[in-house]
Amino acid sequence: MKKALIVWGGWLGHQPKEVAAIFRGQLEAEGFEVEVSDTLEAFADAEKLKSLDLIIPLWTMGKIEQRLVDNVSAAVQSGVGLAGSHGGMCDAFRENVDWQFMTGSQWVAHPGNDGVRYTVNISNSSSPLTEGIEDFEVSTEQYYLHVDPAVEVLATTRFPVAPGPHSANKPVDMPVIYTKRWGQGRVYYTSLGHQANIMEIPVVMELTRRGFLWCAEGKTAAKSSGNGEAYTGMQDNQL
Repeated sequence: MKKALIVWGGWLGHQPKEVAAIFRGQLEAEGFEVEVSDTLEAFADAEKLKSLDLIIPLWTMGKIEQRLVDNVSAAVQSGVGLAGSHGGMCDAFRENVDWQFMTGSQWVAHPGNDGVRYTVNISNSSSPLTEGIEDFEVSTEQYYLHVDPAVEVLATTRFPVAPGPHSANKPVDMPVIYTKRWGQGRVYYTSLGHQANIMEIPVVMELTRRGFLWCAEGKTAAKSSGNGEAYTGMQDNQL
């Protein structure tokens, strides 16, 4: 049985407790043993973290001790998956650049705030994480991110929609969903999820379900590679 750890807290405006319950339900339906914690000390046992298959942080802003970041990083490098949404993963611990390097982006703005209606455009790719899923619209915060150029972008949104000083620039396609590698580990992120109801939209739930399963297979994929190196290309076909 695969094991997952969900750690929620930080700014409560993102409803981390409620989102944690949604994610727990998704994972348990897939046969995971799930632990849910509301303290960052859940990251204190480095060996326990390495025994997991998936870590899901839901902790917007706040501060974290470097030793805890190091423990999570070491676990992911060993093959444990890391997956998250919205500010719970990529607006966490703003002062910690190691966290940002591992997770692949950092929130910087959401022009228009909540309730902006925009399209999530599924990127053309061979990834099974988006197979059969078409573009869809949401009404929520539209995240403007500073993004690691190493990520594999699975979905984007077009800026600008809401007016602001950024509108003076040319239109840009901002990642909404992406994957990346951290050592032998797989990382999945979606910028959707300002409120729990967004994560309950069927297409969003399906995308996160696939992302969780893909991340949780990182250990198995690393072992089957024979040399422990990160996988690329069509080797990602196994969910």
